[in-house]
Amino acid sequence: MIERRKPIPVTKAIEKLMNHLPAVKVESVRLQQAYGRILGENIVANYDIPHFNRSAYDGFAICSNDTKGASGESRIQFKVVDHIGAGDVSKVIVGKREAVRIMTGAAMPAGTDTVVMFEQARAEGEDTFSIRKPFILGENISFQGEDARKGELLLESGAVIHPGIIALLATLGYGEVKVAKKPIVGIIATGTELLDVDEALQPGKIRNSNGYMIEAQLQRMGIEYRSYGMQSDDLDQCYDTVVKALSETDCLITTGGVSVGDFDFAPGVYKRLGAEVLFNKVLMRPGSVTTAAVFNDQYLFGLSGNPSACFSGFELFVRPVLLKMMGCNKPYLQQVKAILMEDFLKPNPFTRFIRATYEFTAGIPMVKPAGFNKSNAVTSIARGNAIIVLPNGTRGYRAGTEVDVLLLGTEEGVAEWNL
Repeated sequence: MIERRKPIPVTKAIEKLMNHLPAVKVESVRLQQAYGRILGENIVANYDIPHFNRSAYDGFAICSNDTKGASGESRIQFKVVDHIGAGDVSKVIVGKREAVRIMTGAAMPAGTDTVVMFEQARAEGEDTFSIRKPFILGENISFQGEDARKGELLLESGAVIHPGIIALLATLGYGEVKVAKKPIVGIIATGTELLDVDEALQPGKIRNSNGYMIEAQLQRMGIEYRSYGMQSDDLDQCYDTVVKALSETDCLITTGGVSVGDFDFAPGVYKRLGAEVLFNKVLMRPGSVTTAAVFNDQYLFGLSGNPSACFSGFELFVRPVLLKMMGCNKPYLQQVKAILMEDFLKPNPFTRFIRATYEFTAGIPMVKPAGFNKSNAVTSIARGNAIIVLPNGTRGYRAGTEVDVLLLGTEEGVAEWNL
């Protein structure tokens, strides 16, 4: 008998997934290995940044009081009494109308409170220069603590570590940093019809693209994976492979076998495991048969065997779950508005996710379908860098309409699902 499934909205499916997250595990890694990881601790400034007043430009350090009354008709002269570069500290106490020749980043000498840039000074002799305008206290100086104050919370746990964060951690002296442990993900491609990439085509057979695609999607996230190959449509064999995979991984992704046909065995595997099925049908196109279950704090994702549906299911559900398992505070794809550049007239009884190409040209965000867009399409995945989102209940969209777009492959996402 065919199983009747009750579809749920995409937002409800995501909510169900996020309600079953295991505790985040943390480890320490060297700073050089921290890029792309999820920060596992709050970062608080352990000193002022910068921790001394320093010159913001190459020039001359002087006292601003000595510049009062300076003008083009009444230039004021200064005598250079020392010369320092970045990393050096002058031992001279600067007197009235004296100056220290100073390089960018060097500590301000005692008795000085402003910097005259070289281009603001006129040489009058070997160790003398003049100025033609008054300077205010602090001009051309980077002050202690202007970037961050000691004790200030700079980063919260859950941030994706990008090069800017690496720079901040290095500034604060973090040779090692606490990061979330990465989950290990298992991949199983199911279907008697599957051939491997190097096998010749045969009547009724197709090559396994989903397994390799998911591997690449995980690689883009920096997630370790283990492939358990291709499985034929045999319940016992699939079950044994799933049990083995669950003993070695934190999350398992299967592709194919999630529909309601005679050879779709994923539901039977979940039942035999005793896994809790969170949902087995979603109000979306493509990928309505996307399924998710939990077993012993492990996620089992059953993605469609159709490539486009499989791709969308991973980006919409698997990706944010894996990021949340690592404590990421922005696990969802970036969301923007863009102008649709060509008609898309299909009705949308379910929320539709269309593989698309997005570009921002001359200040205008633009997007269009990436080509053939049925659930079994693979060419549109190859061409696309975004996903157009069309709400359920709409009848089609004309070129020039503003639509919602999810951006693929961005370094950092957003904190909430707003579609």
